[in-house]
Amino acid sequence: MIISFDFSFCKVEIHKDYILTVMAEGTTVVPKYNNLLAMAADQYYKNKPFVYISNRVNSYSVDPSIHIEMSKIQNLVGFAVISNDPLQKKQTQLEQSLFAKELRLFDTIKEAIEWKNEIIQKYFQQH
Repeated sequence: MIISFDFSFCKVEIHKDYILTVMAEGTTVVPKYNNLLAMAADQYYKNKPFVYISNRVNSYSVDPSIHIEMSKIQNLVGFAVISNDPLQKKQTQLEQSLFAKELRLFDTIKEAIEWKNEIIQKYFQQH
């Protein structure tokens, strides 16, 4: 079952073991948005690992410090970015330096979901 939310700054889909977001055009993603992610982690993924997948189809900016806060969510085991924009490659490299967990860039949702499956399986093998 997929649960969907439509906020003014993004669309969110809550899946069994991942969150998929599409940010609205022109949005600036700031640390206060992390509170929504933390609430979702508590409500939908209590004591369960999950991955955050950002489908970057629109143009928007990210305050990189948000990744420091995201890293504090215990059961968030990875962050996937989906984009084939060369500028996103550079942005993702910066974000990787601030995110204390695994963060990868993918061209397609399919690739991101395959990686999500691997990283969650790896989490269960380690715990």
